Amino acid sequence: MALVALEMEKVNSLILERLQSEVSLIPELARHLIAAGGKRIRPVLTLIAARLCGYEGDRHISLAACVEFIHTATLLHDDVVDESDLRRGRSTANAVWGNKAPVLVGDFLFSRAFTLMVADGSLRVLEILSNASAVIAEGEVAQLVTTNDTSTTESAYLHMIECKTAALFEAAAQVGAVLAGRPMADEQALATYGRSVGVAFQLVDDALDYSAGQAELGKTIGDDFREGKITLPILLAFARGDEEERQFWRRCLEDLDQRDHDLEHAIRLLDKHRALEDTIVRAEGYVADARAALAGFADSRAKAALTDLADFAVHRAF
Repeated sequence: MALVALEMEKVNSLILERLQSEVSLIPELARHLIAAGGKRIRPVLTLIAARLCGYEGDRHISLAACVEFIHTATLLHDDVVDESDLRRGRSTANAVWGNKAPVLVGDFLFSRAFTLMVADGSLRVLEILSNASAVIAEGEVAQLVTTNDTSTTESAYLHMIECKTAALFEAAAQVGAVLAGRPMADEQALATYGRSVGVAFQLVDDALDYSAGQAELGKTIGDDFREGKITLPILLAFARGDEEERQFWRRCLEDLDQRDHDLEHAIRLLDKHRALEDTIVRAEGYVADARAALAGFADSRAKAALTDLADFAVHRAF
């Protein structure tokens, strides 16, 4: 963050500028979400990737803002779909304004993102970021299909999070190479890095939902459980459990028939089958892939920062 602090100030200023609208609810609602905090990992990734590739212009500022607009739009839509009341310890926009306004403001933010993409003038950048937006939407629908379905396979789940979460990490990193005019091999290396970090990030989120570390992130334990979300820890525990345990998971997650102390029992089963630990191990494997993807780049502060970011994806709140 320190490496790109001055650039992030410009990104934040541009975000606030592009949030302006004669419809007062738009900036009011968007600022509510932005004020909730967050580390701006995705736009930071664009800024550092551009620096890694030797880019010296200022197009990365608007593209980093574009990436954050896409991310913020998906958060607004996610909270409506998930019926979430809290995000980072603050009331979600849908908890304050109901469902209609966040969906429409999310659409506004997507429109702002596409305006920035077009203004950049690069068809390659437009291709990467617009494709990522489409893939994210596919991932959201895939999650809707897998929710409450304990027959979901690991491969289907991993594909879903590659779409829903990792696609934007991938695009955010890849455009840094495009801006610098680097060869396709460097583009693909940064795409692999971003995708790997994104999957690791989501896997750790999966584990944290059942961990006391959630409190440090301003979230409550067991949100995924209460919503019946099928995540990797659940899939591991389900596969390793006996029929009685599987019936418990089906009742709680498929039927959403949840009773007192069911969450505590779920956590005990996850501990019994080492599902949380093995999810973190899986995430660490993706971080190793991310590190390997950077091998072809010369050592620099930017490369060290990307390595640190990959490590942070796994070790936050642990």
